[in-house]
Amino acid sequence: MIDAFSSFFARIGLTGKRFVIGVPMIWLLLFFVLPFLIVLKISLATEATAIPPYTPLFDWSGGWPPALQIDTDNYASLVGDDLYIVAYLSSIKFAFISTILCLLVAYPIAYGVTRSPKSWRNMLLMLIVLPFWTSLLLRVYSWIAILKNEGLLNNLLEWLGIINTPIPMMNTPFAVYVGIVYSYLPFMLLPLYATLERLDHAYLEAAADLGASRTRAFFTITLPLSIPGMVAGSMLVFIPAIGEFVIPSLLGGPSTLMIGRVLWDEFFLNQDWPTASAVAMAILFFLIAPIMIFQHYQMKDLEEL
Repeated sequence: MIDAFSSFFARIGLTGKRFVIGVPMIWLLLFFVLPFLIVLKISLATEATAIPPYTPLFDWSGGWPPALQIDTDNYASLVGDDLYIVAYLSSIKFAFISTILCLLVAYPIAYGVTRSPKSWRNMLLMLIVLPFWTSLLLRVYSWIAILKNEGLLNNLLEWLGIINTPIPMMNTPFAVYVGIVYSYLPFMLLPLYATLERLDHAYLEAAADLGASRTRAFFTITLPLSIPGMVAGSMLVFIPAIGEFVIPSLLGGPSTLMIGRVLWDEFFLNQDWPTASAVAMAILFFLIAPIMIFQHYQMKDLEEL
């Protein structure tokens, strides 16, 4: 099988450097560019009662050349309808606050792992990542058992005498933040660990020799040098959190409005594929800037290696 693939790539001229560059480019072409063009095409169509439920982009009824049928009303409705604007702003708010919370939780953990003995680091990282090998759906469902009125957390607080009646935590923004932070924590933690682990401790020793306290050395040396890891981790959390669907649906309830849920409703409930595709394209265009920032810091990290 391997020889067959090798001969195929050699036959089409993909050998050596061309193979290293060409295979990822083919992958991106098939699984990113092509789906992107399909979604873009659907977003410029008109909703129709047919299979598929949208009009074709080219009308061949008049012969050659075909008439181009472009409908930009789908994008105009995103600006004119308050539902989409509120959903976008709500998604940005949830993603931004969740990213900050992830950073506040992950930074002490990553710092503690890097300061631990080297023989312990791999085991500690394994313990952190191990729960995330299970299904996301199962992990989110476990939070339902913890946060519901008769759940583990309320029962514990009542047993300790802190509360007399259950605190409603399910179907609230609090539950959504807990779910997102828990689910995306490794995406923040691992880039931070990689950055802090490469930190040259000679800088800290020099600061100590000059009379700086540990706190001052942290804020003047460690924290600034870890900014690339903070930015990379923040982008890895913020970008997918904007389009999150499973966590808000299970933990946030019907009152939690995020663009991922609106996208689902347009596709599967309203069967309005053109509008849903326009929503997806708008999300992609909005995320171009964070993706470019992430790539910039990735390249900066590679240059420092």
